Amino acid sequence: MKRQIVLDTETTGLNPRTGDRVIEIGCVELFNRKLTGNNFHRYINPERDSEEGALAVHGLTTEFLRDKPKFAEIIDDFLNYVKNAEIVIHNAPFDVAFLSAEFARLNLPPFPEHVALVTDTLVQAKELHPGKRNSLDALCDRYDVSNSHRKLHGALLDAELLADVFLAMSRGQNSFTIDIPEEAKPVIVQAVIDDLSLADIIVRYADSSESDEHRTLLSGLDKQIRGACIWRAAIDKSNQ
Repeated sequence: MKRQIVLDTETTGLNPRTGDRVIEIGCVELFNRKLTGNNFHRYINPERDSEEGALAVHGLTTEFLRDKPKFAEIIDDFLNYVKNAEIVIHNAPFDVAFLSAEFARLNLPPFPEHVALVTDTLVQAKELHPGKRNSLDALCDRYDVSNSHRKLHGALLDAELLADVFLAMSRGQNSFTIDIPEEAKPVIVQAVIDDLSLADIIVRYADSSESDEHRTLLSGLDKQIRGACIWRAAIDKSNQ
């Protein structure tokens, strides 16, 4: 059983070392790679104004944030939510630095010490797509994740988009072919066949829930490639 939290923050500026603060936290929960709907979202009073550039990005004014809780008032709920989970963030050093600065103000250890692992999807995207744009918007376009409703940045909205991108990006290889030298194939296959007795082969059929999950996975693959994935084509051919 694996619990993952996709997290995003909005801030008053770009540098926590000069006093910039967290003003919004948005989190989306994944359990065994499925969205649970158990999300976490808080607006936070930073007790300072946002820089002009940051305000243009997130649109969260000082007036809007004035009556929101301070970070110290939401820390217990936040820690209980993220505790021991894998945290998935796009450009993780930015968000982690801001969260750790908020934790330091409360005399708490840095953010990564409270969670199981921090995974940076920007690092993953650069490994998968070297030399290409790997912003969240670019990844949404690449993985066919609709972000047309995203006018301003919002922590929860961005976390939801990133969750869809992360699931698509980490789904696995698009091709199931394995490159084996031609001269090696007959030897390997024949050795396996010779060593097997039909009486030793146990066939286990999928139950209804496993079949449903498989159909859901195939539908996701179909959507990602905008066609029929090779497994779907093989099933259709076997049913003819």
